[in-house]
Amino acid sequence: MTIQEIQNDIVDEFSMFDDWMQRYEYMIELGKSLPLIDDQYKTDDNLIKGCQSKVWVHAELDGDRLVFTADSDAIITKGIIAILIRAFSNQKPKDIIDADTAFIDEIGLKEHLSPTRANGLVSMIKQLKLYAVAYQTQLN
Repeated sequence: MTIQEIQNDIVDEFSMFDDWMQRYEYMIELGKSLPLIDDQYKTDDNLIKGCQSKVWVHAELDGDRLVFTADSDAIITKGIIAILIRAFSNQKPKDIIDADTAFIDEIGLKEHLSPTRANGLVSMIKQLKLYAVAYQTQLN
């Protein structure tokens, strides 16, 4: 599936819920299904700067696709990174770089997060795209 198709699926899934309590519960469930980062990658180098909670993200190239794993010490944050990883993992670095993140606004995520969590969300997206830029450079 393309990034856009995955993002559309995520928007559809979130639109099934009537209120934000249900959406938070769904995000927590998504966080539980997150492909967990190996403990060896839970280092300061893999910590996302700008997050209130600790979020570690590791990226590696599998052929021409970028595969992300992550973890967080906060359950909601784990759900947020799970959504982003679902959208961007197993994609080509160039596609990640070019991807739009408007789906975040479509599901109403930013407006329902505290300002510090919203900043963390922006930092997570930025970090995933920076990994993509680094690996795209390697592929060229």
